[in-house]
Amino acid sequence: MATSKVSNSPTQGINIRLTASERKVFKRAAAAAGCDSIGAYVRFLHSQFSDLSHPRSDENDVKSHNYASSQPDLFYKTDLGSIFLGDSRCWLHGQAKPASVDLIMTSPPFGLVRKKTYGNEDAEHYCDWFRPFADGFARVLKESGSLVIDIGGTWVPKQPTRSLYHFKLLVMLVEEFGFHLCQEHYWWNPSKLPTPAEWVNVRRVRVKDAVNTVWWLSKTPFPKANNKRVLAPYSRSMKALLKNGYKPKLRPSGHDISEKFGRDNGGSVPPNLLAIANTESNGHYQNHCRRENIAIHPARFPAQLPKYFIRFLTDPGDLIVDPFAGSCVTGVVAENLKRKWICCELSREYLIGGKARFVPTLQPLPQDGRTSYKITPPCVLPVTENNVPLFGDGGRQRPPSLRRNVRTISQPTRAGSS
Repeated sequence: MATSKVSNSPTQGINIRLTASERKVFKRAAAAAGCDSIGAYVRFLHSQFSDLSHPRSDENDVKSHNYASSQPDLFYKTDLGSIFLGDSRCWLHGQAKPASVDLIMTSPPFGLVRKKTYGNEDAEHYCDWFRPFADGFARVLKESGSLVIDIGGTWVPKQPTRSLYHFKLLVMLVEEFGFHLCQEHYWWNPSKLPTPAEWVNVRRVRVKDAVNTVWWLSKTPFPKANNKRVLAPYSRSMKALLKNGYKPKLRPSGHDISEKFGRDNGGSVPPNLLAIANTESNGHYQNHCRRENIAIHPARFPAQLPKYFIRFLTDPGDLIVDPFAGSCVTGVVAENLKRKWICCELSREYLIGGKARFVPTLQPLPQDGRTSYKITPPCVLPVTENNVPLFGDGGRQRPPSLRRNVRTISQPTRAGSS
């Protein structure tokens, strides 16, 4: 298929020393990208990521790459699911059957400013990078199926303003690929540390970033779903209302609350704010990785997140796919809920650790607790505003006392990074 040709014949060369395993990985990646040599693959990468190359819109035309020419390797298999080691674009465009998937539940690498060990993508070119995946999602998803993407925001380099990359991704999926936004969800992690430290703790001109956006999309406006699968416990006040009865009336807001409001439906419909603390640090997966000296994936989402959407949007026996599987949290949740599943991941080390979720026996999901989280209202503590002046420069300069002790402060690699 397409190789990354140059306009004139190469006349000079450079030497890149690779280990045998690295060479094997490069050759596999080159084939996946439709390149007939490692040199062609290097030129292809340059055209993808260099601002000095040809226009990105041409280079990222999905149809110009033959992703189906190479397939990921089967790494592990259960009665219900399979883990593949390799580029999920190859599986989406080749091995997968069209219109065969009921739910794509995933958390792709975020478009962060500061690079992470798991290989996050650049925010500026995120949509270009994501297009081949989006095209594959549209290919494999059933008309009744759903696409759920957990994606965190990030900050503009060296300033306390937010990147719009995840919103641009949403617009691209809707306007270019025909997906419908069923509903946005927000995953609030109550245990998240106050970040970004530079703007929250040091210069104190922003509050902590504790919410991820979760886009729920579909190929039609009417994917299958039922919120009775994900009901939350009634509050004490609602339980008292059900016990003592309720008089229908028109509220001052104009909402007409009928007698049906007092009906016991077994639980309350949850909001699109999902309060799930990501606090697991001593589970079977982590303990296995530490014992075997395997890297623990640093960006796992909690099992409750895929569990919510799998129960909400799929039936037992449906096929769930996670194209950015990491340590295969989606896979183990799907296995426990009796769904078929496929996980694809580029890192062998993450899959070696993730395999521990299934071997020697399937690890059960964490017990659902009745823990509820409370957001403490702001502005409760007393403050004398004259003693706490605003930062008139908006945090452009560090406070004088901090500038004098700048060497003692632990800060991100780049100011403003998440």
